Amino acid sequence: MSVDVSELTQKQEEAILALLTQPSVEKAAAAVEVAPRTLYRWLNEPVFDQAYRKARRAAFGQTIARLQQASSTAATLLLKMIVDINAPASTRVRAADIVLDKAGKAIEPEDIEARLSALERGAEESKRR
Repeated sequence: MSVDVSELTQKQEEAILALLTQPSVEKAAAAVEVAPRTLYRWLNEPVFDQAYRKARRAAFGQTIARLQQASSTAATLLLKMIVDINAPASTRVRAADIVLDKAGKAIEPEDIEARLSALERGAEESKRR
């Protein structure tokens, strides 16, 4: 079901923003000058709840995009730490462990895709027989 934000009041739209930026429902309510009970009641209303969840997904999507943008810098830092002879051995080992762990996990989806493709081909061949 699609959310029609036009059904929300200006105060409810402000409350959604406050919920995304404040550390608690009580502080969000104070930021938009409504009682916490009112904000809790709104959270139980389907349209408000859906709009809030949609806003949370959008905000989280932006966070993930920022992390993806920084991933190249993070990888460069890890690789520099591995070869930095002045870094403590424990730091170098930890950086190497992280690189190996992430590289191994990156292969897993490819392996799953290859296995799935093989299963699909096998299923198609058995249908033809």
